[in-house]
Amino acid sequence: MCKKNEDILGRSITIKLTREFYERDTLTVARKLLGKYLVRTTQEGTTIGKIVEVEAYIGPDDAAAHTFRSLRSKRTEVAYGPGGFAYVYMIYGMYYCFNIVTNVAEKPEVVLVRALEPIEGLELMKKRRNTDKIKNLCSGPGKLCSAMDITKADNGTDLCGDSLYLLDNADIPDDEIAATPRINIDYAGEAKDYLWRFIIKGNKFVSR
Repeated sequence: MCKKNEDILGRSITIKLTREFYERDTLTVARKLLGKYLVRTTQEGTTIGKIVEVEAYIGPDDAAAHTFRSLRSKRTEVAYGPGGFAYVYMIYGMYYCFNIVTNVAEKPEVVLVRALEPIEGLELMKKRRNTDKIKNLCSGPGKLCSAMDITKADNGTDLCGDSLYLLDNADIPDDEIAATPRINIDYAGEAKDYLWRFIIKGNKFVSR
C-alpha cells in the first residue's frame, strides 16, 4: 500500500493512489485517472498537475501498443511488470512520453498521460518550458514531461514512491468525460478508431 502524505493541496490529508488502484482493468484505470494529481519532486522544487487527458494502450491485441503481439524488449520490459510504475520513452528523438503501467504483471498494458492542468509550481514549469503561456505548459505528452522534468531516467519508477507519484481526488463523473479515438496512430489499422482517449469535457488544458 502507498502511504499517506501530509497534504500539499490545502486539505488536511491527501492520499497517494495505491497499487490496487493501478492493478485493474486498463480502461477503468484510464477514466479514473482523470482529475487525479500528478506530483513531481526534484531538487528544484515540486510541481503538480491535474490529469485532464489520457490514452489507454492494451497490448498484445492493440496494434497501437508497443507490446502488440506480445513484443517484449528492454524498452517494454517495465510494461510487463505490476501496475503502478512509470513507463517513459522518447519519441522523434527529442520528446519524452510518460505512461502509467496498469493491470497486473504479465499483462503489458499502459495509460499515456497526454495533458495536465498546472496546479502548483507554475514558475518552475514556465522556466523549464521557456514560456509564460500557462495553457501551453502541459498541453501534450512531451510538454508535460518537460514541465514536470520527467525523463528516461524515470522509466521504471515506482509511482508509490516519493519523487513521482499520484494523489487521489474525487472521480470525474461519467457525463463529464469524453471518449475519442487516440491521436497520431494512423498506422494501427482498426485500432486507430478505438475510443480509448479520454478527456475532461471543456477543459482548456487538453492537447490540441
